[in-house]
Amino acid sequence: MTTNTTVAAPAGRTLTAAAPKRRQRKSSYPYWFYLPAALVYTTLFLVPTFASFFFSFTRWNLTEFTWIGMDNFVQFFSEPALLKGLTNTFIYGVVTSTLKVVLGMLLAVLLTAQIIARGYLRSVIFFPVLLSSIGVGIVFTVLMDPSRGMINEALAVVGIEGPKWLTDPAWALMSVAFVDVWKGVGLATVIFIAGIVSIPQEYFEAAKVDGASSFKSFWNITVPLARPATATVIILSLIGGLRSFDLIWAMTKGGPGFTSDVIASVIYKQYQAGFYGLSTAGNVVLFLIVTAVIVPLSMILNRKEVEA
Repeated sequence: MTTNTTVAAPAGRTLTAAAPKRRQRKSSYPYWFYLPAALVYTTLFLVPTFASFFFSFTRWNLTEFTWIGMDNFVQFFSEPALLKGLTNTFIYGVVTSTLKVVLGMLLAVLLTAQIIARGYLRSVIFFPVLLSSIGVGIVFTVLMDPSRGMINEALAVVGIEGPKWLTDPAWALMSVAFVDVWKGVGLATVIFIAGIVSIPQEYFEAAKVDGASSFKSFWNITVPLARPATATVIILSLIGGLRSFDLIWAMTKGGPGFTSDVIASVIYKQYQAGFYGLSTAGNVVLFLIVTAVIVPLSMILNRKEVEA
């Protein structure tokens, strides 16, 4: 209900002012623009995720399923290759993410300096990211051949006997990890370059005036202020390392034996054998492991970033 208020006006006149009206309810029209993205997200992520959780408790094929409860998970964790695959998964993820962070930072510092052909070198570093993982795996399988591979032939020229990169259990997993780093360090470098160029140059100029060395400027200015980029690279690299499958399968198929198996390759082998429910349970386990590692780590890194 609207109430009127009488106020004094010049020349003996009176004005009637209406009291403020109740605020209108906000229109829901802008929220309709979220609908297409919500439909895509629901169709491609939420529905498959919930379906995977459901079918992990069943024994299923393409035409029917039978509810068996936790049997798939019990059987999955009793697999002899699982412990080895789980250990290899964490080793692979930590090694690849650590090397990508360190090498990406160093390459970014180099490629933001005033050097010749800087733009060309940036393109060269990023180019492997664009290549197919399967193609890279096949090429490096040939290059790492112990008897005819170009890598061992090049080492032999300088008097070094190259190892059996992909057939020696001591080298197989790390050989694939090094190839993974070669392929993925370009993306880490680009993220670090974006973080470094956003740092105000006044900090480096002030440090130079104070007589700080290049290393001190890097350690006391670049590293702390590039922390958001570092957190991004750590999270993305670790997720990729824990979920890695295609490069490992293309190069070693988990061999020799089970020495380079990761959880994803164990899951795939179960799927090949026709144990669909068991492989689905493995996918759920992998999803929970990645979530349990990445979510707390992301919270810690973001909290440190805010505090900084």
